[in-house]
Amino acid sequence: MDSMTLIAIASIFTSGLTIAIGSIGPALGEGRALATALTSLAQQPDAAATITRTLFVGLAMVESIAIYCFVVSMVLIFANPFWNHAIAQVAGK
Repeated sequence: MDSMTLIAIASIFTSGLTIAIGSIGPALGEGRALATALTSLAQQPDAAATITRTLFVGLAMVESIAIYCFVVSMVLIFANPFWNHAIAQVAGK
């Protein structure tokens, strides 16, 4: 197997692993945050505005982790920095 094939295999595997872990973790965190917020709203209905505002800010922060993992996954597939190194090695031979 040549170096280009190894880089392609490693990039695709790492990309899949990144998006898998990067989507499962935030999904579980968002579900737990929502469940806790609903429990808090049931116990303190007067604080609904504060709880809701804090929930949305927290969900946005948790979701940003999934977006960062998606960006890393796309970079590994479409703009992999190791491709330039491998192409330079092949061209030098």
